[in-house]
Amino acid sequence: MSESIQFKAVIRQHGNMNAAYVEFPFSTEQVFGKKGQIKIKAIFDDHVEYRGSLARMKSDFHMVGLPKEIRKQLGKTFGDEVSVFLTEDKEERTVDIAEDIVSVFSENWEAQIVFDKMRYTHRKEYIRWIEEAKKPETRENRKRKMIEMILNGKKSV
Repeated sequence: MSESIQFKAVIRQHGNMNAAYVEFPFSTEQVFGKKGQIKIKAIFDDHVEYRGSLARMKSDFHMVGLPKEIRKQLGKTFGDEVSVFLTEDKEERTVDIAEDIVSVFSENWEAQIVFDKMRYTHRKEYIRWIEEAKKPETRENRKRKMIEMILNGKKSV
């Protein structure tokens, strides 16, 4: 039985890293009927949308990560309170791939097969890495490097 959940939580810092999360204050087993990782859609402070996961991360509770860009959009940091509205995300997670990257895969079908079997997060990381290149030659180099890394079994950048 999946439903919408709303709660307020304090943004916590993960160790000494510039990584943040909020604790999920309910039992995922009671709310979602699941114990492990749960894909979710969240809206923070009624205006910032996020797709991610509820995960345990070696803790007694599930948590939702708040990436740096989300905290920036919220104008919040560690110790601030945030309102959270979340639902289970049952939509398939797809990565939009630019035409020039598609053509690299069409020349390297083995890499395409491996890439297609990767988790959404890993596929997203590879594509974002290429698209963040500021110079065309860097983009070209990264496309070649991605194919090499995939064929060598590297799951992420």
